[in-house]
Amino acid sequence: MVTSHGGETPYCAGMEDAKTQFAQRLREAMQQAGYAPKPAVLEREFNLRNPGRPVTLHGVRRWLRGETLPTQEKLVVLAEWLKVPPAALRFGAPVQHRVHESDHLWEALSYRERETLEAFAGLPPSQRAIAREVIMALAKAGKWERQAGQAEDDSKPS
Repeated sequence: MVTSHGGETPYCAGMEDAKTQFAQRLREAMQQAGYAPKPAVLEREFNLRNPGRPVTLHGVRRWLRGETLPTQEKLVVLAEWLKVPPAALRFGAPVQHRVHESDHLWEALSYRERETLEAFAGLPPSQRAIAREVIMALAKAGKWERQAGQAEDDSKPS
């Protein structure tokens, strides 16, 4: 197996980066919300809002240092408290931006298109696979047609 300079596998090195980046986003979100990014503050405020088992000072210190990541349930509590989207807190703004772009795509669909997608979602997996293949084939054919039309337009004298 290929390892990085520190003896870690590439996956582990990437995970360490993710933890460090999460810690930075958590500290920034705390500051933007008006809280000092300190373990004692995080422990107190988180446990006030968390319906589950309380987190320890040591546990939240590890979040702030980029040593560990919170579970999804804890991430949601953090995000609600700090008033940031959970995906943005966990993964950063680029992922949140892509999620937002997907929301706009859904909003741009007509009622009939949404109805079709909902019907698709209700199909059994085997039928969804067939429908997906048909849709992808149509999309590919449409792309070829657009490219052929563009090439034809480009070859016409102006």
